Amino acid sequence: MRKLKNVTITLEEAVARWARMQAARENTSVSRFLGSLLKERMRDEEEYNAAMESYLSVRPRLVSKGRKYPHREELYDRPRLR
Repeated sequence: MRKLKNVTITLEEAVARWARMQAARENTSVSRFLGSLLKERMRDEEEYNAAMESYLSVRPRLVSKGRKYPHREELYDRPRLR
């Protein structure tokens, strides 16, 4: 069984009204609705951090394989763009 923690929050009236309507649409309590919203946000942040850590763990590599990179002017000097 998971351990739950009671938390008191203060909301602007418009936000509280929105939360009550959303919870009613999902046929749940405001407490469970907000809990699931926060849990989803936490999961998203954890996934983002894991993806960023994975991305940053890959060493950069050269794309040119020893050749010089073209200058910007060379890349954008194409007749069809004029």
